[in-house]
This record gives sequence, structure tokens and C-alpha cells, in this order.
Amino acid sequence: MTDAPTPHPVAAPPTAADVAYAAARLRTVVRQTALDPSERLSQNAGLPVLLKREDTQVCRSYKVRGAYNFISSIASDQRQNGIVCASAGNHAQGVAFACRRLGIRGKVFLPTTTPRQKRQRIKEIGGEWLTPVITGGSYDEASRAAFADSAQTGALFVHPFDAALTIAGQGSVGVEIPEAMPGGDTVLVPVGGGGLLAGICLWIRENKPDTRIVGVEPEGAASMQAALDAGLPVVLPDLDTFVDGAAVARVGDLSYELVRNLVDQVISVPEGAVCTEMLELYQNEGIIAEPAGALASAALRGYLDHEPDGPVVCVVSGGNNDVSRYAEILERSLIHEGLRHYFLVTFPQEPGALRGFLADVLGEGEDIVLFEYVKKNNRETGPALVGIELDDAAKLPSLLERIEQSPLSIERIEPGSPLSGFLL
Repeated sequence: MTDAPTPHPVAAPPTAADVAYAAARLRTVVRQTALDPSERLSQNAGLPVLLKREDTQVCRSYKVRGAYNFISSIASDQRQNGIVCASAGNHAQGVAFACRRLGIRGKVFLPTTTPRQKRQRIKEIGGEWLTPVITGGSYDEASRAAFADSAQTGALFVHPFDAALTIAGQGSVGVEIPEAMPGGDTVLVPVGGGGLLAGICLWIRENKPDTRIVGVEPEGAASMQAALDAGLPVVLPDLDTFVDGAAVARVGDLSYELVRNLVDQVISVPEGAVCTEMLELYQNEGIIAEPAGALASAALRGYLDHEPDGPVVCVVSGGNNDVSRYAEILERSLIHEGLRHYFLVTFPQEPGALRGFLADVLGEGEDIVLFEYVKKNNRETGPALVGIELDDAAKLPSLLERIEQSPLSIERIEPGSPLSGFLL
């Protein structure tokens, strides 16, 4: 069960003019990132697909746009109290950059799920100007701690997605899309708390009203769709934090109101499909995307309800991925693609049992990638966990048929089952 984040006062929503003003303010601070065509995605989609490369942004994420726009707007008398924020990692890096550049003291509360790479970068970027605090198992828990610190110390809370200045700054991404590609038909935007989507919607709706805008959430953290279904922001009862940059249990009040009125559609993509797209981006485009950064282009893997009939822009929102996570990313991808499967196999205590399993059950293009006795201290009385990888997902029915005919006791561990959670 995910607890509700601490509520905060709701200010007036930003406007398209605020986004334009933020873009002008940021022009000498952040990079105007490229729109790179993707041959792979274009070929698969049958129309031009371009990647908005915010992974090449200052601090390798669009979050610096909102953080700097907010912090640079703080009145001088408030600056002496410093600022505080909560973040899954990227907002904190943007805050660190702004604090150091503007000479403002800050403190950032990070959940324990924040990858090591992001933690280290926050320290390096902020230097002496920013103090990181690791607390809680999710962004929402870290957010409550940050709100409490703000109330106690008087430091100004810099919201990562639900403040007008943050949304306007993040929306400057949208200003650059029509400038670089006037004929854009569909824009796919990753969604966590909704600030980026809200800001992009504000600008594009006023300046390119015929453009279709689609928000893309991780399936295990679909808080914007939950809000749209309920008619107001609600707290997700369960949260998958794998897509850490978009794992928010409750979207913002401001961002929800804007998205509700301006977006065409919000869809969700399974975490496994995100992992597959991360690997494709790396292997084909040479892009190191974090999970949230691969959300938008992952939607083109068959998850759009409305097929685009013109050029598509996918926002690659960030590239702060910890390389130590790639083993899990590959595992999730293989399971999602139906290429890796797990079984509990009980072997009779007689010679040749394992050899018989290999000969009778495994076919061509099917390999054992894991073999581990479940009971480490008494292998003769427990089953073995066996992982089998296929070179073609279409071979699964044949494998299952051979397993059914085998005299061995073999239990399949279904993807998504409680037991499968121990494998990831």
C-alpha cells in the first residue's frame, strides 16, 4: 500500500506565455537539444520518427529546465533560507545545478530506490551547495520528509512537477519541438508526476493545436490514468518503482488539471517493453536511456490505440542510467519478449535424471541459463529452479507440451506471479 504524499497549496496554473518566458530565461542556461531521426523506429512505424534528445541535456535530463526556472525566480530575501526538494534523482540534479550556479544552499531528499549513479552525480553537481538525504522507499515518502523539513527550517520547497514555475520550465521542451520540426503530427511524452506533459501541452496546444499529444506511463505506476478515471488525483495502492524517474503514486494537482483539459490520450507501457526499448536504443541508436527515457519510444511497440498518420516525436526524457542495472534490464526484457522462462523441476534421486531432462524436454534453440537447487543444504529432497531461454518465443507451446509429457514433476513459474518476483 502506498501512502498519500503530503498535500501542498495549489497555486494558479501556468500559461503558454509562462512557458515562452521560461524558454527565453533558460536559453543561455540549458541546451536546445536535438531532434534526431531514428531509422529503426521510422522503419518499424512506417513514418518519420524523431527523438527529442533530453538525455543530452545539462545534467542529462529535462528536469534541469523546471528546477532552474523555479530557483532562479526566488526572491532575494527568500534565498537566505535556502531550498529543499524531493526527487527520484533527476530533479535533484537540476536543483543541484541551479543551487551551485546561483549560490543558494539546498537539501534534497532521495528515496532508497534512487540508482547509485544518480546519487553520485547529485553530489558531484551540487558540491558544497547541496546536501543529499536518503530516506523512504519511494518518491512520495521522500516528498513527505522534504515537506516536513521545509516546515521546520523555512527552506522553500521546490516541487519537481507540481508548481507553476516548474511546469513552465519543463514545458520549454515543447517550445523547441515545433521550432525544429514544424510538421510534427504526434508527440509522445513520458509521464511521472505530469509536469513535463502539462508544460508541453500548454505550449503546443496554443501554437500547434492540430498536433496530437500522448502521455506515456509505466504500467506499474499509471497514476495519471488513475486520476483521469477518478476525476481527480488519487493515490495508487501499489507502485512498481522500476521506472524510477516516473514512479509517482499521485500526480500533481496543477499538472492533472492541465493534462485533463489538453492531452489527447494517456497510455501505459509494461516495464518489460520499456526494458526492450532501452536495449534497442543502446544497440541501434547508441543512446543510453534511463527507464523513463525509453517510455515514449516504447509506446511505438504496439501500445498506441490511435495509429499516427504523420511524423512522430518521442521525448527521450533522461539518460541517467546506472550500468549495474543492465542485468535486470536484460532479464525483464527477455521475460517480456517470451524468450526466458522459469520452472521448478523435481528430479528423482536416480542416475541419469538430469540427462533425461536435457534429452527429452529441451529442443533445438532451447538452452538452460540457470540451474539452482532450491534447498541449498539438502539437495536430494527439493526441486531445482531451472531457467530456459528460447531463440524464438514461438517455440514455447512445443516446450510446454514436452514438459507435460515428461515423467518429471515440473511446475512453471508464470510471469507476473508472486513467485516470479523473487527472480528479479
